[in-house]
Amino acid sequence: MLATAPAADGEPPRSIAGAAVNVLMTAGAADKAALSRRHAAAWRAGALTAAFDVQPPDRPARPARPELLPPNRMPKRGKAGSEAARFALLHALAHIELNAIDLAWDMVARFGDGMPRAFVDDWVKVADDEALHFSLLAERLAVLGGGYGDLPAHDGLWDAARATRETLLGRLAIVPMVLEARGLDVTPQTIERLRKAGDDESAAILERIYTDEITHVAAGVRWFNHLCESADGDSQAMFHAAVRQFFRGDLKPPFNDSARLQAGMMSGFYHPLA
Repeated sequence: MLATAPAADGEPPRSIAGAAVNVLMTAGAADKAALSRRHAAAWRAGALTAAFDVQPPDRPARPARPELLPPNRMPKRGKAGSEAARFALLHALAHIELNAIDLAWDMVARFGDGMPRAFVDDWVKVADDEALHFSLLAERLAVLGGGYGDLPAHDGLWDAARATRETLLGRLAIVPMVLEARGLDVTPQTIERLRKAGDDESAAILERIYTDEITHVAAGVRWFNHLCESADGDSQAMFHAAVRQFFRGDLKPPFNDSARLQAGMMSGFYHPLA
């Protein structure tokens, strides 16, 4: 039986799966982000084996704060452009990035065995990027006089992980190709609103996130197509089937067609589902 616990205290993980589980089972937000970056660097340096000797937990460890509420109970963000509304926006984005760290490492530990090494390389890079994004947002929240955990958040992103825990095709369709691609649609307008409010510092962070997220969606498209080609299936038809099975509702326009195309996502993937 495979172990499910992280390495013993003071003993760093030796395998990529051990590193992934170490991050997943770390509760503190700042600690999780720091470990994500440290283990990503160790993988790139060849300090971790490519063994999948540890299973990921069903649910990652989470900090005591923020309070997690159902999406329909989340409070409104207040008047657009106000400092309170901007703080709430950045807090929500920090929560998304923290979840994204866990989603990337879960992708590695849960689905990496049997996939090409390049698959692991891609999702370790995603995990590293998401940790940087969280840290940048957490630092910005501190400048604004608060911190991550000050406001409630919801657990919708991990619902997608639970629904697709047994299917890599479904996970790739829903997380990078639906949820992260949605970020490409809405982030440019958010950046513009922040600049109009005079918050160039926050806008610059979102510009960095936006650029990186194009590469994350591209990784999802690349490996989704790889699986479809291996099964002699039509990628767009298989994407439509996966979204209808694992995603509630329709995809919402307007779409950022140019950014999606940069990520290799042709309009035939998503326009029929709108």
